[in-house]
Amino acid sequence: MESGQQGSTPDRDHGEVESSKPVMALGDVSRLMRSVEGRDLELWAIGLLVFIVLSAGFIALVLPNWMWGLGSFRIEGRYLPQLMFGLIVLIILFNAYIIQQRRALRRTREQLVYELIRREAAEKLSLVDPLTEVYNRRFLDQVIEKEISRADRRGTDLTFLVVEVDQFKYVNSRFGHLVGDKLLKQVAEVLKSTFRASDTVVRFGGDEFMVVLTETNDAQGQLAVARLLKRVDRWNCENSGAGFEMSLSCGLASYAKGTDPKEVIHAADERMYFHKARHAAAR
Repeated sequence: MESGQQGSTPDRDHGEVESSKPVMALGDVSRLMRSVEGRDLELWAIGLLVFIVLSAGFIALVLPNWMWGLGSFRIEGRYLPQLMFGLIVLIILFNAYIIQQRRALRRTREQLVYELIRREAAEKLSLVDPLTEVYNRRFLDQVIEKEISRADRRGTDLTFLVVEVDQFKYVNSRFGHLVGDKLLKQVAEVLKSTFRASDTVVRFGGDEFMVVLTETNDAQGQLAVARLLKRVDRWNCENSGAGFEMSLSCGLASYAKGTDPKEVIHAADERMYFHKARHAAAR
């Protein structure tokens, strides 16, 4: 599960819902659900009513014979064809109505499922960066709240890693925005392939990413950063003809129970800038 903010040249087409039809509002979906429930109840009520009518008709024929103690149950022959014809017509009309209503109910259910799927897809797209296809900053608040609550409840470790692409402005100005966007996509892929599925990769800013490392303390986070830098070296070897190198500056900070998460993220950001300055001085 990953995403980000927008790239240097936003790739908005991937962020749009494929269908041009607007997504049904939540209130409309709720009304549609109530309509489906109401139609189910209506069909049951109609079936019960038909059963009561038929039972009442049968009782109306039989009850007088019981009450008056007649020895046998007889129906005048001249009334029998009309009774049978009426019963058959009633059954046919009832079944035709039920079939029609079930078809309408099935179409309504299909529309409801379709709208729910479209709403879910639209919600996911709103949380995913269209360029890098990792989570965007809008999702970050959700995941931070969830993971901090889990860490507090279970007493587990939680570490935030801030990653910034070195010399990204140089790549943009030297090779153009398309190459800059491609580099951001590659960085996102490196991050996703390095960290665990339980970790969350987020595009924090233009050329800045964040990784939320669950059940990870500072020492384990340092090992994860070392794995990341090795993966970056491998990428540079595999893409030696690109004309530039991928270089990342990283900053780690671990959460402690009761700490303001904004302060932890700020600490990780400060450490990232410290490493970035040290890398720049070493060049």
